[in-house]
Amino acid sequence: MGVIEEVFSIDLPVGEQFRIQRCRYIPKKGETLKRISIVSGIHGDELEGQYVCFLLGEWLRANPDKIKATIDIYPAINSLGLDSITRSVPFYEVDLNRVFPGSKNDFLPAQIADGVVSAMKGSEIAIDIHSSNIFLREIPQVRIAKSQEKTLVPLANKLNIDFVWVHDAVTVLESTFAHAMNTLGTKTLVVEMGVGMRLGKTYGHQLLDGLLNLMACEGFLSIEPLDVRYPIQSHVGEVAYLNASCPGLFVPSIEHCQMIEKGSVVGQIVDPLSGQVLDEVIAPIGGILFTLRAYPIVYEGSLVGRIFGENE
Repeated sequence: MGVIEEVFSIDLPVGEQFRIQRCRYIPKKGETLKRISIVSGIHGDELEGQYVCFLLGEWLRANPDKIKATIDIYPAINSLGLDSITRSVPFYEVDLNRVFPGSKNDFLPAQIADGVVSAMKGSEIAIDIHSSNIFLREIPQVRIAKSQEKTLVPLANKLNIDFVWVHDAVTVLESTFAHAMNTLGTKTLVVEMGVGMRLGKTYGHQLLDGLLNLMACEGFLSIEPLDVRYPIQSHVGEVAYLNASCPGLFVPSIEHCQMIEKGSVVGQIVDPLSGQVLDEVIAPIGGILFTLRAYPIVYEGSLVGRIFGENE
């Protein structure tokens, strides 16, 4: 059985307390230096990771004799955001995943970030599970900074996800949990899947299989590796962004995660008041529609989808 531990706490102004907890599972012989951290809830409106943490904890409780190294589960980093269904840290309106590595001598979000890094420092691997926001639905994917491609892609290929996206948005990534931990030597993967404020059981079980496979391959569990899917790799093709040309109601014409041809109609932008079709969103390339808008109201420039197409 796992042991629930408090790894960070701070008093709030009205007598309450903010705290971060983890559930630690160790082998029967005792705690080991070899350690993996499973992380969720950095954004308070992302719930897919909560379910994965539950599934993994349930599996570990049922199979304690299979644990070979220390496994830490952190289901709710931004617990204030989760309690209030808020993506950022409430009151401060700060995205917690933009203040890492944080500081003990700064405002509350930075102190939380510092506490998270201190707790997980020394882990060999960390898996940071995110949903998309409330506007977009994503297939299970891992996003990796270009500078860490050689180290992290082989690890991501074991996670039973559908897509590995290597990109180089350095200005954004430098303030994230993943960048901070990778800088400290913890190999950290960022998983994105599903849609904000929702829970998808299928994706949860898919990622659970991936976590078990990765932990089997990397020596955290004494089980045989699972037969997992090999993800599409972004370096063999290109990603096309689909943006709304005008404000209105986006009505998709096809389902998420479908293969589409160049020139296909992805959806229409319509005007509920006049009953007119204002525009059609056309696929600029053929490929897999790995992102699709879930929240239908759009403005000019709103992202409505992303297509990955392999080079011919």
